[in-house]
Amino acid sequence: MTGPIEAGERVLLIDQRDRTYLLTVHVGGTYHTHSGTLSHDALIGKPEGTRLETSQGMVLVMFRPRFADYVLKMPRGAQVVYPKDLGPIVTFTDIHPGARVLEAGTGSGALTIALLRAVGDHGRVVSYELRSEHRDRAAQNVEAFFGKLPDNLELREGDVGEIGATAERFDRAVLDLAEPWAPLGALAGVLDPGAVVCAYLPTTVQVQQLVLALPQAGFVHIESFEIMKRGWHVTERSVRPDHRMVGHTGFLTIGRRVGSSD
Repeated sequence: MTGPIEAGERVLLIDQRDRTYLLTVHVGGTYHTHSGTLSHDALIGKPEGTRLETSQGMVLVMFRPRFADYVLKMPRGAQVVYPKDLGPIVTFTDIHPGARVLEAGTGSGALTIALLRAVGDHGRVVSYELRSEHRDRAAQNVEAFFGKLPDNLELREGDVGEIGATAERFDRAVLDLAEPWAPLGALAGVLDPGAVVCAYLPTTVQVQQLVLALPQAGFVHIESFEIMKRGWHVTERSVRPDHRMVGHTGFLTIGRRVGSSD
C-alpha cells in the first residue's frame, strides 16, 4: 500500500534508540509511551517517513510495517518461525506464484502468511493444525495481516496424515512438526513427482531421523542446513560484529519427490 496512512492501518513507530512499536491507528485514539502520549489523529493522513513528537518530546518516525516487523510483534499461540528462516524456506522450497502448498503445523501463522504471499492469488495453501487454540490464533493473525482470510487458504484442524485419504494434489509441502517423518507415507500419495518437501526442526536428533526416513518414502536430493543472522555495528570509527546475534532457531531439511519407475 502507498499514500498517506489511513484509519485502521497498522503503523510502525521507531524511536531515537531504534526501538520499534507496532500499533493500529484509529480516529480519536491515543498511543501511550514511557515518554508521553501521541494522538492517532497526528498519524492519519501523513506519509510514511514522517517525524512526530510525543507530548514529552520523544521523536518517533512512522512507517508501514514490513512483514518481518509484523511477525516479530504479532500475538503468538505457538513459537513463530523467525523472519531469517521464512525467506530461505520459501526460496529453497521454491514456493512460486500458482503453487499448491500443503502446510502442517500452522502454529501462529507466520509461515502461513509467507506462503500465501509467495503463491499469489492463483495459488493455494492448505494448512493442518492439531491444536484448535493455535489454529484460531493463526486465523486471527492471518486475517489481521491481509484484512480478511484469503479465499485461497484453507485452515484445517487435524492430523496432516489424514491428507492421504483425499484426492488432492500438491506441488510443495512444508512441515513444522515434532515428528515430520510420521506423515511421509501420506504425503507421498498427494505430492506430484518433482515436488519439494521442507521440514523445520529444532534438534539434530530430529533431523537425523527425518533424513534417514526420507529416502524410504521416495524422496531424494536431501539437504539439511541452518541460517544464522549476525548484525554489524557501523560507525565512523569502527566496523564490528554486534555483541548479540540471532543464532540457532531451527534446521531446514529439503527433499524432492521421485516418480515411479517405468
